[in-house]
Amino acid sequence: MAMFAVALVATLLFSVSSAFPSGGQLDPHFYDHSCPQAQQIVASIVGKAHYRDPRMAASLLRLHFHDCFVKGCDASILLDSSASVTSEKRSIPNKDSARGFEVVDEIKAALEFACPRTVSCADVLALAARDSTVVTGGPGWIVPLGRRDSLGASIQGSNNDIPAPNEIFSLSFPICSLNLSRSCLWLASLASPIIFDIDMWGERWKPTV
Repeated sequence: MAMFAVALVATLLFSVSSAFPSGGQLDPHFYDHSCPQAQQIVASIVGKAHYRDPRMAASLLRLHFHDCFVKGCDASILLDSSASVTSEKRSIPNKDSARGFEVVDEIKAALEFACPRTVSCADVLALAARDSTVVTGGPGWIVPLGRRDSLGASIQGSNNDIPAPNEIFSLSFPICSLNLSRSCLWLASLASPIIFDIDMWGERWKPTV
């Protein structure tokens, strides 16, 4: 069941991430010349984080999932509140439950050391989501890269657009604007509670190898 859950979530995340391409045309080889070690750096830190805390893989998946449903996959979920920004971290779906920010900070610091001002935070979230499924024994996939980071956040979108853990999507749900297939809608209806359950009750979920 655990591996099915990971595979299900991975399939949905790939579909949603591709449907929300923040920025221009995405390319898996976007950093091949500017930061060729980027994917290795992300995978290494995700692996260490999972070793320290088995719940972290699910938490990183959930961060990417919640980011993509609000303004696209643009890392807006990472922004802190300021004079001009009300952070999505304060929204009902994220407050006191979204976690993994310190791992993203660790990844970003390592990337900045290796390739300053090159890899976007949005791409970090996308890669970390993929590597989180791999590290728990789930499937991997090629991640299209080249997303641009948002300069703003939408707490209203975070409150309204992120599906509740027990929500079954209807055809009127905003995900339909992504032009996803009916099969993906079905996957989405299953994956939302799975992500929440694995993250919030992670000690019960021990993936078998």
